[in-house]
Amino acid sequence: MLTFDDLLRRARSLAGDGRRRALLGIAGSPGAGKTTLAERLVRELNGTGEPWVAHVPMDGFHLADVELDRLGRRDRKGAPDTFDTPGYAALLHRLRDDTDDVVYAPGFERVLEQPIAGAVPVEPTARLVVTEGNYLLLGTGAWTRVRAELDEVWFCETDEEERVRRLVGRHVEFGKGHAEAVAWVERSDQRNAELVAATRGRADLVVRIPV
Repeated sequence: MLTFDDLLRRARSLAGDGRRRALLGIAGSPGAGKTTLAERLVRELNGTGEPWVAHVPMDGFHLADVELDRLGRRDRKGAPDTFDTPGYAALLHRLRDDTDDVVYAPGFERVLEQPIAGAVPVEPTARLVVTEGNYLLLGTGAWTRVRAELDEVWFCETDEEERVRRLVGRHVEFGKGHAEAVAWVERSDQRNAELVAATRGRADLVVRIPV
């Protein structure tokens, strides 16, 4: 069974001698623990020295609610076609190639449930970028371009009952009533989770997050 130290060594090895910038993707269903894993990896790898690992979540590429309304997709927010996937792929490509400038990625404001432009700076000193999101291994449309930019993709999974509990709790924390949160998870998040779970076999590594 892999330990966290094993994961640190594997992530560190992706950057090699540091001459090129490497990109590590962490995929998984909603609530599986992707962000927690990514943040811990970045924190531990950076340690107390000069930061050389950056974290760029996919969530910044959510389409804004006003655009989802125009497209008639707001009731499916979080589905693959509610992201600016070509924009995400283009950013990953730039992160790989542009190591002379600060590259600004969009962030995502959970309280507003909206993307925020230019919120995540990636400094030229970053030799490894960790990015995480549900659909990194999806084999359709522009998502194939996303996968092509990543050196490795790990699939993060946890106990299913715990995953659903986390999701409901997250929706409640950011403004939904409990019944509304449960309904959203059962209607929207679960459908997305099943789609993501089907991509598990394409991962370079499966990481099981303990409860």
